[in-house]
Amino acid sequence: MGPDAGGAGRWWRQRRNPDGRQHLDPGTPPCRRRKGGTQNQALGRSRGGLTTKIHARTNAEGLPIALILSPGEAHDCTAFVRAPEGNGCAERFIRTLKDYDTDDIRGELRTRGVTPEIPTKRNRKLQYTVNRAVYATRNRIERFFNRLKESRRVATRYDHTAESFLGFAKLAAIKIWIRFVHAT
Repeated sequence: MGPDAGGAGRWWRQRRNPDGRQHLDPGTPPCRRRKGGTQNQALGRSRGGLTTKIHARTNAEGLPIALILSPGEAHDCTAFVRAPEGNGCAERFIRTLKDYDTDDIRGELRTRGVTPEIPTKRNRKLQYTVNRAVYATRNRIERFFNRLKESRRVATRYDHTAESFLGFAKLAAIKIWIRFVHAT
C-alpha cells in the first residue's frame, strides 16, 4: 500500500485548493507589527519639506539635560508637556521662547515654584513683564543648539527612524558635555 492508502497521508493532499494552486492563502502573511511610515518617526510637513524639531532642556551653563523630538508642524507647547521635570536640578527660572506662552505652562511652572521668564505674545490681553537680565542668559541655549548642529548628521537628519536620530543627537550632546568637563 502506498502512503495515501486508506485516506491517510499528508494534510495538504487532503485539502486541495479549488483552483489547483499549491498554497491555500497566497499573499503577504498577517503581521502584528506597527505600520511603517513617517507618522511614527517625528517627521512633519513644514515650509522646507519634512522636518523634525529638537526640544532641549538645559542647565544654567547651556549644557543639555534632556532632548525631545517632535514633528516639524507640531506646536512647541506639546513638547513642553512631554519634557521631563528637573532631573534633580534646582531650577529657579525657566527661559523659553514666546511659543511657550500659555496659561497652562505658566501655571504648571508656578506650582513647581519656578519663575517663568517667558515673553508674552502681542495678542495676549494680560502682558507679563520679563526680567531682561535673567532672560539675556537665554543665548546660552541658542549657543547650545548652534554647537549641536555642528554635527552634520544632526543638522540634516539622514536617519529614517526617530530613535536613531535622537540617539545621534544625544551623542552630539555628550560631545558638548565632554568639551565642557575637560575645559574646566
